[in-house]
Amino acid sequence: MAHIFAFWESRAFYDSFMARSHDRLAASQAGTFKDSQVKLFDYRFDVKTGFEPRFTDADLLRVALCRVHEERAEHFTLMQEKVWNPAMAGSPGMIRGLFGEAPGHEFLVLSMWRSAAEHGKYRTERVERLALRAQIEADVAALTGDIVELEPTWTV
Repeated sequence: MAHIFAFWESRAFYDSFMARSHDRLAASQAGTFKDSQVKLFDYRFDVKTGFEPRFTDADLLRVALCRVHEERAEHFTLMQEKVWNPAMAGSPGMIRGLFGEAPGHEFLVLSMWRSAAEHGKYRTERVERLALRAQIEADVAALTGDIVELEPTWTV
């Protein structure tokens, strides 16, 4: 499995690419992959510090995709800001990240880590306590995610 993240300067640049170049590029890649899923998230806020799409200082990404109950979307966003962000920011190995939103009350939490070992220190019992404090079970209808080890030769 491969994860590909693209960051656009603006929605206008994204729309221009989709209108002018996407179909040609997609045709040239036919048969090289199967079962692709594409989601477009709008940036809401940073996780820890000013996000920049630079991956040379990270070895690992944690990506969480959350589908949230409609009536809990505002609470979920607030808890990301007030509970999860400070906890991640306090973890020495966490570099930066972002929080994004897609239609249908779907959210992306992308965090960049120096190493798997540093991410592992954060994960242990802290996550359970934070989840209780943030009332994650009441907010989230579905949660999927992955730990992505970065391949430097794939970074452009």
